[in-house]
Amino acid sequence: MNVLLIDDDIELSELLTEYLSSHEFNITACHRGDTGLEQALAQNYDVILLDVMLPGLDGFEVLKQLRQSRLTPVIMLTAKGEDFDRIFGLELGADDYLAKPFNHRELLARVKAITRRIENIQQMHSNAIIEENGIRLTPHTREAFAAEQKIELTGTEFEILFLLLNNQGEIVSKETISEQVLGRKLAAFDRSIDMHVSNIRKKIAEHIEQEKIKTVRGAGYILLGN
Repeated sequence: MNVLLIDDDIELSELLTEYLSSHEFNITACHRGDTGLEQALAQNYDVILLDVMLPGLDGFEVLKQLRQSRLTPVIMLTAKGEDFDRIFGLELGADDYLAKPFNHRELLARVKAITRRIENIQQMHSNAIIEENGIRLTPHTREAFAAEQKIELTGTEFEILFLLLNNQGEIVSKETISEQVLGRKLAAFDRSIDMHVSNIRKKIAEHIEQEKIKTVRGAGYILLGN
């Protein structure tokens, strides 16, 4: 698996490169936002680890420009306690976030969770087309359509919609989404699932007026039928 690390902390980058390389990941490190963006657009990576505070371009601008043409999974590395950074990053299309300082094993678990779920869904549904109520997903190409119009979903958004489609008409809890999609237990006050679902709703609403994903307060989300 090829991982792009964009972080201006050279010492941390060297430690992460050594650690992730020992777990059979190929790491490319950049220490500026502008050069990191160039690298992200020039090569195909399985995961991008993106710091927020960067010279050249900050992490948010890197992510914003990246999402104009690439859906590569991105894990944002944010300052501890900075809720705005986490929420804004998710709104821009980040797949997950991790607050600094973090345990290297936790980062490894996040990276493995992203790569594992992509591999699993492609293998289990290599030729399947899933369609419900105007929404169609093709897992082997990771394409999504609403009312026959293609919508651009990040990897995490695709996985959440895939899970809701497979459980159409049933409530899917945030805990289930977090464990099956993000690969971790839902933490208290964690709004990442809410932000991902909000992004999915906005993209579907560009082509379908009717509400498709309903929030069931205190329970989770449900994909509505006709």
